[in-house]
Amino acid sequence: MRQSHGISRRQTFFHVLNLVQAFSCKRRRGTLAFAVFAIVDILRARPTNSHSQEWLCYKKLSSMPPKTRSIELTQVTQWEDGKATHVEDYLAAEEPLEMRAGKYSLGVTLRTPGDDKELVAGFLFTEGIISRREDLVSMKMPGDASPQRNLVRVTLNPKVRLAPGSAARRFSAGSACGVCGKASIAQLRRRGLRHPEATTVFDPEVLCQLPEKLRAAQAAFGRTGGLHAAALFDARGELKVLREDIGRHNAVDKVIGWALLEGRLPLGEHILLVSGRGGFEIVQKAISAGIPLLASVSAPSSLAVQLARELGLTLVGFLRGRRFVIYSEVDRIAVSAPK
Repeated sequence: MRQSHGISRRQTFFHVLNLVQAFSCKRRRGTLAFAVFAIVDILRARPTNSHSQEWLCYKKLSSMPPKTRSIELTQVTQWEDGKATHVEDYLAAEEPLEMRAGKYSLGVTLRTPGDDKELVAGFLFTEGIISRREDLVSMKMPGDASPQRNLVRVTLNPKVRLAPGSAARRFSAGSACGVCGKASIAQLRRRGLRHPEATTVFDPEVLCQLPEKLRAAQAAFGRTGGLHAAALFDARGELKVLREDIGRHNAVDKVIGWALLEGRLPLGEHILLVSGRGGFEIVQKAISAGIPLLASVSAPSSLAVQLARELGLTLVGFLRGRRFVIYSEVDRIAVSAPK
């Protein structure tokens, strides 16, 4: 086996454990890269003593799931304080995903691979193509090695009508744009979206705790720095589900798709927190899932505020530290009357 800095495999093993522990505390990318390659060396030189600590670690490491497609490792040149070095960096993966039902293309979106079933289900629901779980009969997801790995074939309930040029036509979305150019408030009215039904009055102290909970739960962002997150919390601030994607609206679709497939819609007593801004398409998706409160760490757009006010969504922006701004439906949050 190749030695690391002239030390034995056992020494390398314990050095790796220290490095992984240091990475988990400090999130040092270079440290992780070294640890990964050292672990590979250990696994290649499979220990033979079934009672050793190395063997126990080997069994644990060799049973870990294979690398996902959501993160890619690449070589880059880093410049710092006048010195250039070659280092390894992590990138958030971005690949197209096409959804088809028979001869119809239901949409193409750029997304981060992972949780694709939830993404498809959430997309079809929030865009009004399906209106309930039973409308989605099945989804055929190719394996990662398939040449059609970015094509999802869905079977819809025969009662779902897809007329040429209507629902199965128009979505060709980048990872950042969602419903760019497609939607308007008038179109959403015609879909029959209803005001969220919720009796809960949300505690502002709970709201202030949510961004830190979201950051703590973001696994891929810590490695890439390039993924958005959407997180669903109950009224007590308990995290129910978090999904990440290179696109804000995709992360939201994954969360709502999870709720749809789990039979949890509508989400009447929940809070949706997004890591980016609260745009129009995010507001539209939250309302379609019956979510009464949408919060973001940045500013909403003017059209997002207009839609939230018209359809009764509580919209919160600039949720940072112990400060936030309420743009609509303030009565759902237990705040004192403004002076």
